[in-house]
This record gives sequence, structure tokens and C-alpha cells, in this order.
Amino acid sequence: MTDPSTLSGIGPPAGMKEMNDDLLEQQRRGTLPFELSVLVVPGRRSGVLRRTPLTVLDRDGERFVLGGFPAADWIRNVRAAGRGTLEEGGRSAPVRLVELDAADAVPVLREWPAITPIGVEMMRDAGVVGDTTPEAMEAVAGICPVFRLELE
Repeated sequence: MTDPSTLSGIGPPAGMKEMNDDLLEQQRRGTLPFELSVLVVPGRRSGVLRRTPLTVLDRDGERFVLGGFPAADWIRNVRAAGRGTLEEGGRSAPVRLVELDAADAVPVLREWPAITPIGVEMMRDAGVVGDTTPEAMEAVAGICPVFRLELE
């Protein structure tokens, strides 16, 4: 695994923007074979609305998203704005995004490999985690942010 002191500088892998753009285009055309959750947040400098497809974890009546690549722009935008809009299934809802502290993030992180194994494999391949296990995900608590979505 990458030295933990350097993990906060890891951004999305090459091709992630194009993959996300493709998902958004398929959603727009109605050809996506699954429901896509999209977080819409204003850019921290431009104020332009930015759309990011994300996996949402429903856990004990609460909803969470994970910043699997700590240097991703959407994370910086969320931290600056603190709120956004969550689009799912043709509906949109204003949300507040509350960043969990490391201890509270651990149970969510441990569930992530079961929620999105491909996403965790991408994190491993980028050097964020050393393996695709719950233990490996737990090790990035405090490095990879976990946000709780709260309806406004």
C-alpha cells in the first residue's frame, strides 16, 4: 500500500472523468441499465454546478457517500459548500453533507467492499488501499472522507 502520509494527494485514476461523463450521458438518454445517484454541488471557485455520479450506502436509516480518491475535486467542492442536491430515479432533493470523523466512518468504510466491489478495486489499483477487504478500507478512516447525507 502507498505510504499513508501521501494518500490524501491521490486523485481519481485516468479515465474516471470520461467514465463519469459516459454514465451521465447514458442516464440522460435513458439507456443506463441501473439507477444512478448523482451529487450536484457548486464548484468552490466558479460556482458552476458540478455533477458527480456516486454510490450511496443506505445504512440503518441513514445515507452515506465515500470520497474514495481523497484529492478528487468533488470532495473539495462539498467541503466548501457543505450542501448540494442528490438526484436519483428522476427525483432531486437538497441535501446537507456532514463529514464523519474517523471513528464514525469506520463502520461505513468496512461495508464498502460489499456495496461496490468494483469501486474498491479501483481504489486498490490507484494505491489508496492495499486490498479490497473491510480491514483495508478501515485503514483509510480519516483519509478517505465519508459524508452523511441529510435531507434539507
